[in-house]
Amino acid sequence: MSEDVAGVSQKILTGIRLNDEEWAELLTTRDLISLGMAADAARRRRHGDRTTFVQIVEVPVVTNATLGSLPEQAREIRLTGRPETTAMAIERVEALVSVGGGLPVTGFNLTDLFELSGRDSGRLVQVLVSLREAGLGLVGEVWAEGPLPAETAFTVLREGGMSAARLTLGESTGDEALSLIRRIASWSDAGSVCRCLAPLPRSLASPPTTGYGDLRQVALARLLVDNIESIQVDWSSYGPKLAQVALTFGADDVDAVASVGHDERGWRRSPGEEIRRNITAAGFTPMLRDGCFKAVKS
Repeated sequence: MSEDVAGVSQKILTGIRLNDEEWAELLTTRDLISLGMAADAARRRRHGDRTTFVQIVEVPVVTNATLGSLPEQAREIRLTGRPETTAMAIERVEALVSVGGGLPVTGFNLTDLFELSGRDSGRLVQVLVSLREAGLGLVGEVWAEGPLPAETAFTVLREGGMSAARLTLGESTGDEALSLIRRIASWSDAGSVCRCLAPLPRSLASPPTTGYGDLRQVALARLLVDNIESIQVDWSSYGPKLAQVALTFGADDVDAVASVGHDERGWRRSPGEEIRRNITAAGFTPMLRDGCFKAVKS
């Protein structure tokens, strides 16, 4: 590990606040290996060798599709897409909870709910209360930057009695994303309502990101954001290879693993077995969780 990165990472590990020069050292270093080693040390300090993952079933919110029989491997029912109204959101949650067999139901982008609430934070609190009473386990996503300021988002979640599965960088990429990560690190209350920080884009970025940039962003997120417990990478978006390497660069949670494969290749080739093998091969111990981040027996 380079001496400069080692010195800065040691300060982080001992809880010493970095000055502007030290922030700049981390943000500008080209030594990806040293950055990864430092992030891995920070990750292991929090989580040891444990890596959590969740297998999900996705249900589009704008259709009347029913679940049918749930895959045995599913540990979360996730509503996807933007509802047309807040009433639709509440109705869909109620419907899925009623047939979900006790599996956590999650979903929605808080910004979408804010827009559907007429950009009225007081109305949004009422919507969150209604969603919680309908059985929503967690709000799916909170943008760190957007029409709903993050500080307001955290307040609204607390007042609505809800938490969010993940804080994301929204549409920010490149240097803008790294600047936003630094700001997130200063939000002391972020971790009280957001279970994870997902530092990589949740949808296809333009211009496309690179593997080097993605791993650098994951490592910097783990090193700089001490106020959120977990760093998450999306299995469905980034695939087994990058997700596996990201675990050695500071990530400790793998999201959105499918409950069933696309074909019948036998249980050894199932998504659940594949994610377990990948986590183990990276040197970590896999731990299945549910949609509300509770460990479950596999």
